[in-house]
Amino acid sequence: MNGSFIAMSLAVRRRPASRAIVLDRSLEAFPLFRLSDTSDDGMISLALDSGARWRVLAAPGDRLPGTFDQDVYVELLHRFHEAGSPSDGGVSFTLHNFLRSMGRRVDGRTYEQLRASLARLERTVVESSSAYFDAANGTYVDSAFTLLNAVLIERRRSNDRDQLTLFSSFTASEPGDARVTLSPFIRGNIAASHVVTLSAPRYLALSSPVARRLYRLLEVAREDGALTWRIELTKLAEQLPLTQRYPSHLQRVLQPAHEMLVAAGLLRDAVVRQNKRQWYVDYMLGSRLL
Repeated sequence: MNGSFIAMSLAVRRRPASRAIVLDRSLEAFPLFRLSDTSDDGMISLALDSGARWRVLAAPGDRLPGTFDQDVYVELLHRFHEAGSPSDGGVSFTLHNFLRSMGRRVDGRTYEQLRASLARLERTVVESSSAYFDAANGTYVDSAFTLLNAVLIERRRSNDRDQLTLFSSFTASEPGDARVTLSPFIRGNIAASHVVTLSAPRYLALSSPVARRLYRLLEVAREDGALTWRIELTKLAEQLPLTQRYPSHLQRVLQPAHEMLVAAGLLRDAVVRQNKRQWYVDYMLGSRLL
């Protein structure tokens, strides 16, 4: 294994853990991860009132990113911030430590899940037609790109694999060392401070994928200077995204997430109300504590 690769991994692990997760503010405003595993659609799309369009396209033979991929993405950006936001966009880690940081069980099945997720994030294409804002250049992007430009996972050396017999939990594929490279668009926006910031402990404490996605989206509203945020219910469903379309069905999905966010102090209140023929959600943002 490359010596510099090992040294870089050790240097990252020696840094004190950061409580902050710094995310690309432009990306957070758009749907990216399916929050339900019931849909087999190969595309997510969002049309803005301005005429701009956003699409997420699954790689051939693969599915769209889902709830596990959402957590992988957030953990990658957490580690990118911990590493000091390196200009080359590289993040190095062991699969074992990565899963532990995500709060996931560590075994052969989750190793394979993580490998598949990293490959999916490298191959899933997002298309922006004047939708995604590139803060580094001050322009809206007409381009297609992926979240990760490169993924390299190296199996452990044979002398490391010999040690796995000492651990009964490692019953399938052995762990490895990974290095991924984030998209230039994402790291450019982070370098330009066009970001939203989450609390890692608060994010991990939310057990619902819908609540986690709402937390990410609500921080976009906060960065826009809002203490309260009103959004049409159907537009919120598109932005998350949710597959449900009837107001009653959407409320059943959103209510547990709202209660969780209020209990965590991330919201003061969330009220769904009807105004004439339209349904809206009024959010009263809570405190920002990292």
